[in-house]
Amino acid sequence: QVQLVESGGGLVQAGGSLRLSCAASGRTFSNVVMGWFRQGPGKEREFVATIIWNYGITSYLDSVKGRFTNSRDRAKNTVYLQMNSLKPEEAEVYYCNARDPGGRDYWGKGTQVTVSS
Repeated sequence: QVQLVESGGGLVQAGGSLRLSCAASGRTFSNVVMGWFRQGPGKEREFVATIIWNYGITSYLDSVKGRFTNSRDRAKNTVYLQMNSLKPEEAEVYYCNARDPGGRDYWGKGTQVTVSS
């Protein structure tokens, strides 16, 4: 079993920055893909960014490229999402995800990001 705990959400003005963290604990694994998703009221959960744990290879939703950076600290079993130039429409709940090599998904409980205009 894997536990994921997000932190770092909060209130920021449009154009501001936040850094989200996701601490993983429990079963250890390799070749996992860690990701960030977001979901607003009445909307489907949306992919934001992923990072391949072993190699640090990242991918991003087109609309966040150049503004968001996904990184990981292997010693701390933590992934980060640095979000710059935030927009009001990006005010959603952000979820951390881990997908193991067998395709099983693990989710955190989410952290709220609020962007004031």
